[in-house]
Amino acid sequence: MTNKMKHNQDRCDFCGVCVGVCPHDAIELREAELIVDDERCTRCGQCVQACPIHALEVNDEAGV
Repeated sequence: MTNKMKHNQDRCDFCGVCVGVCPHDAIELREAELIVDDERCTRCGQCVQACPIHALEVNDEAGV
């Protein structure tokens, strides 16, 4: 399996920092919902590092 971006909707305050730092335009905010496009997301981690409230993480589904 592959790594997948995981986000905590309850923790997210929709500040948009992650949207601004994503180099692949894989994140968007729509009507108080954070949406990650898994096809565009390369799991580079820039959004994870930029999120001021730690609402994003790369989930290692492979268990590696």
